[in-house]
Amino acid sequence: MATIRKRKNSYQIRVSTGYNASGEQVTVSKTWIPASNMTEKQIEKELQRQAVLFEEECLRRQITATAVKFEDFAERWFMEYAYIKLKPLTLKSYRNHTIRAYKSIGHLRLDRVTPRHIQGFILDLVKDNLSPKSIKNHVGFISTVMNYALKMQLISVNPCTLATLPRMNEVEHDLYTPEEVQHFLNLLSKETGSNFKYFIFFALLIFTGCRLGELLGLEWKDIDWENKIISIKRASYWTKELGTYTDTPKTKSSRRCLVLSCEMMPLLKSFQDYQNEQKAEAGREWKEHDRLFTRHNGEPMVVNRPYRFVKKFCEKHKLRDVTIHSFRHFFASVLISNGVDVKTIQGILGHSTPITTLSIYCHELQNSQAKAIKSISNIISLAPAFG
Repeated sequence: MATIRKRKNSYQIRVSTGYNASGEQVTVSKTWIPASNMTEKQIEKELQRQAVLFEEECLRRQITATAVKFEDFAERWFMEYAYIKLKPLTLKSYRNHTIRAYKSIGHLRLDRVTPRHIQGFILDLVKDNLSPKSIKNHVGFISTVMNYALKMQLISVNPCTLATLPRMNEVEHDLYTPEEVQHFLNLLSKETGSNFKYFIFFALLIFTGCRLGELLGLEWKDIDWENKIISIKRASYWTKELGTYTDTPKTKSSRRCLVLSCEMMPLLKSFQDYQNEQKAEAGREWKEHDRLFTRHNGEPMVVNRPYRFVKKFCEKHKLRDVTIHSFRHFFASVLISNGVDVKTIQGILGHSTPITTLSIYCHELQNSQAKAIKSISNIISLAPAFG
């Protein structure tokens, strides 16, 4: 039964839709404003009609929610939202999460998925030895679908918000030391021919902290030669379904401008001259994409090529094997150790929020803070106080 409350020139109509997963009564409301020329009798009659219509609308929503299973609604979410709004790599990740999610709660009615179901799902993932990060991503998929159900007014609470996730482990990144990075670059600088591009690639990686896809998406027009600036405007990705393709960077904050060192500019110019020679030799076979990093015929470099190169290079020179992304972590660690503030680091790395930067580089920041605190003892001594 709807309840009606007068508010100056409007009326609030409230309807109870049952109880949420916490046992609290859930109500929904709407505001109705009568026309200025309506009489009191007309207002009373229309108000009752609006209340009945609102009750019927709420009932229809409840019936819709009880009729749909989580898996069916999730597939509807893919069609109505995900395929339209999300990037291919995000879609692929969510699709991978459906395997376990559907097996666990796919058969349940959307409105009957409770925090206990989500907690049971988390426990199953723990038993399967999934990492805390992977568990968080699986639950994140379910939560995203449930938030869409909330938006569609099919449920009154997202059960994922009341579940407890395993504690995330603090990650200590396996990085090259500055001496190892210098040795790596010295060896790489001796590479000639087509491998010269990898020297430029890793030099940019080390001096800008860009993501792999961002570097592979760089085009010559993104370089401001006069001001020594590169603009990150796109990224290169790969999926089995699409092959190599170009998309926007990871987040809105990833679109940014980065200052290059004075040493980098003549190297880039030499690399551009080298590519022009390649282009002339290839003739009609060259496919113009304006990319810095290309295959032999001008097509964008495949995403896995830098991985394969660095692995062979490290084996050849008996270097400690590290991932390509670890060079981005090295760049960030140098900024942290030199006292650069988190907000600035966030902007340079293209993180969406400072919280992202803090969570990824928590260990490095703690070490930097410890060193800063310890440095006080180099200036102030407690010994005279007890002398």
